Amino acid sequence: MTTLLIKNATLIVTMDGEERDLKDAAIFCRDGFIEQIGVQADLPQSADRVLDLKDHIVLPGLINTHHHFYQTLTRALPGSQNANLFNWLTYLYPIWAGLTPEDIFTSTQTALAELALSGCTTASDHLYLFPNGSKLDDQIEAAAQMGMRLHASRGSMSLGQSQGGLPPDSVVDTEDKILADSERLILRYHDPKPGSKLQIVLAPCSPFSVTGELMRESAMLARRYGVQLHTHLAETEDEDDFCLAKFGRKPVAYMQSLDWVGDDVWFAHSVWVNDDEMNVYAHHGCGVAHCPSSNMRLASGIAPIMTMLGKGIKLGLGVDGSASNDGSHMLNEVRQAMLLSRLNSGIKGASRSAPDAPALMTARQALSIATRGGAAVLGRKDIGSLEVGKCADFFAINLNRLDYAGALEDPLAAVVFCSPVKADYTVVGGELIVEKGELKPIDIAKQTEKHNAASRRLIQK
Repeated sequence: MTTLLIKNATLIVTMDGEERDLKDAAIFCRDGFIEQIGVQADLPQSADRVLDLKDHIVLPGLINTHHHFYQTLTRALPGSQNANLFNWLTYLYPIWAGLTPEDIFTSTQTALAELALSGCTTASDHLYLFPNGSKLDDQIEAAAQMGMRLHASRGSMSLGQSQGGLPPDSVVDTEDKILADSERLILRYHDPKPGSKLQIVLAPCSPFSVTGELMRESAMLARRYGVQLHTHLAETEDEDDFCLAKFGRKPVAYMQSLDWVGDDVWFAHSVWVNDDEMNVYAHHGCGVAHCPSSNMRLASGIAPIMTMLGKGIKLGLGVDGSASNDGSHMLNEVRQAMLLSRLNSGIKGASRSAPDAPALMTARQALSIATRGGAAVLGRKDIGSLEVGKCADFFAINLNRLDYAGALEDPLAAVVFCSPVKADYTVVGGELIVEKGELKPIDIAKQTEKHNAASRRLIQK
């Protein structure tokens, strides 16, 4: 049994049901779970490991609900810098066809390193192409070395260009192979227990890259084993046009026809959804991964997230792939979510001073989406807030820094409103992943060199 004591924290933001903020407080953890939290004097004064976090703000670990780790290898490529989604994909698919198992391993560790340094403790990744012998196992092995929680999505593409899909035939698989591998991964790796560091998700890529039959079969398989379902949906207007032309339905209605709605389903993006479609999400308990930076980068649009919150839709945050974000900074994504939502409110409101002007997203709301919201989207009850019985997942930032000068009247707001910074400490299950700003599991300099070599090789093929 191991214990960890966080003491003298200037502010602990619990994100619990009462939204308690605890000043000059402490957290006592045992075997990866929070055993006590509250006033310093009421908690044990010793532990196997003690961290004095005077002058620090402590927050629940951020939860990334949508990513494509492999895309860290293809950031900011000239041919994809100024393209919308479909043209961006068309340019990048042939490059990604050169991915190897080593590339999957390397890119996974790079993405998780970035995430950990930005306060993220749990990440869901959507790997949907497996060229040259690549497997989801390559990602799982890499993530295990990083010590973070992973929801590994067994993505898939089965609808190639020859069948009317968007991806080239060289990066699609047969449906029998996809389903057999999906079942293998669930049986080998999926851990549903509290504190789990690895869960498997079934995630056909999108309506324009898989068949309806694969969607139905994946849903049946997932529900047989009690795992979650994930896909991209309603990201662009082009997708609306594609679905109407090919399936005779808009994306959300198409999902309904395939039994792809329920509290075990979450969709990435959902930018182009109307009121009736959001009501479908709310009624069936579907979740949404909001990806503001990617949506801006690809000029996809602004998701109506304040409307979603008002309807009670489960809403999480995702950095999305690093070829459509060019970074994996979760705290930056929290800030982007707040600012983009405010821009959308300004567009909709004729006058900000009018009594019926749309409400502006607050810093606390943005952080809640990235913590409690992300946990709800992933179907987790053991993460997302700092409470007794939940996982000891949190990050801490030293408030005595130039970035926050003049902003300490409200430290929580400073974390979101001010320039995004790196975490000074990131803790997952009571284990330090980042300590004093330094990543512990791998050497950053060596990782960067290895990653750049893999990137050059991939791009030059």
